Amino acid sequence: MKILGVDPGSRVTGFGLIETSNLKFNYLASGCIRTKGELTQRITIIFESISEIVVKHQPDIVVIERAFMRPDRPNPDAAIKLGHARGAIISAVGSRGIAMVEYSPNQIKKTLVGKGHATKGQVSYMVCESLKLNKAPQEDAADALAGAICHAYHCL
Repeated sequence: MKILGVDPGSRVTGFGLIETSNLKFNYLASGCIRTKGELTQRITIIFESISEIVVKHQPDIVVIERAFMRPDRPNPDAAIKLGHARGAIISAVGSRGIAMVEYSPNQIKKTLVGKGHATKGQVSYMVCESLKLNKAPQEDAADALAGAICHAYHCL
């Protein structure tokens, strides 16, 4: 099964693609979609880039990190921008009839590291270990790969 993980962001959206069979993971691709300009331009870039990735790699399912707002630092403007980015991703994937699932950041961290409040470094380390990578991917790409790995564990 090919699983595409996506870590949405209005400025940087990470993606990571793995193939899995019986909890054996094979790294296929990862990277970051970096955007500039006005919000409408950034959202269009995200939609087009995710569309290209989906067409090129033909994933069986897409994992999208669920939006959250930190209670200690609420930022409604950032949440709205993140919602736009998620909408672009969901539209790009859904328009091609590909199944989608969502996991919260804490669910992903707990699945990979064993605790829901793991650091980015701990998540990146476990992604490298799980996929037998020699070098850590970019931070947002590592988060996207973590989402894909999380789903692989949950769907067995």
